[in-house]
Amino acid sequence: MLLGSQLRRLREARGITREAAGYSIRASESKISRMELGRVSFKTRDVEDLLTLYGIADEQERASLLSLAREANVAGWWHSYSDVLPSWFPTYVGLEGAAALIRAYEVQFVHGLLQTEEYARAVVRRGMAGASEADVERRVALRLERQKYLVSESAPEFHVVLDEAALRRPYGDREVMRRQLQHLVEVSEWPNIRLQVMPFGFGGHSGESGAFTILGFPESDLSDVVYMEQLTSALYLDKAEDVAQYEKALKELQQDSPGPSESRDLLRGLLQLS
Repeated sequence: MLLGSQLRRLREARGITREAAGYSIRASESKISRMELGRVSFKTRDVEDLLTLYGIADEQERASLLSLAREANVAGWWHSYSDVLPSWFPTYVGLEGAAALIRAYEVQFVHGLLQTEEYARAVVRRGMAGASEADVERRVALRLERQKYLVSESAPEFHVVLDEAALRRPYGDREVMRRQLQHLVEVSEWPNIRLQVMPFGFGGHSGESGAFTILGFPESDLSDVVYMEQLTSALYLDKAEDVAQYEKALKELQQDSPGPSESRDLLRGLLQLS
């Protein structure tokens, strides 16, 4: 995505159409569009030809962009789990790992980055009915690996609103749910996590369309991406007008929900009831 956005910026600065850019590398306009969105791999020769077309003669700048192209083609660690993942999910894991700010609303279950191992196992078993125990364990291992982002040196800010429904819907037995609630109380005090709970008592709210995640990146020329899972696919939205609608919905959810401290008290109350 970073390389694609830089290629788009260079093309637009020269006033070159996608069609003309595609012609220069023996490809279609749609291929250029997919490259600029970071949705296809990059051939070094194509990037070299595009840089020449865009008037990039400086050797250091060319070398930097070509190095980025080589990095873009290296499979991420999560690709070793591709056999137990739906086809659309590896893209999300890559984007999540590159994000500096993750904002999310969840209604069905606790967000994957905050699940305990036992709770994650119960969720995965429910979602992978009929899968072998080995495949379930690999999926759980991936989820736990993703959680390491939150405690890494480059840990993102994570702002999440959990609907009370996600906290009351049991996955696993009573002890599994107790430990999950306790874990949420603990991580809600981490400096990079802002956790809020949307209580039943509030009634209808702006999260009526269901769960979604907004990913923001440290590179200023990368647009935010909205991710929404469906039963057989997922949506990745990056148009400014689409992202703005989801940012507005999440902002309203945050404003309407109790703050982090009050939400922590709500979690403790649920823990006492469990």
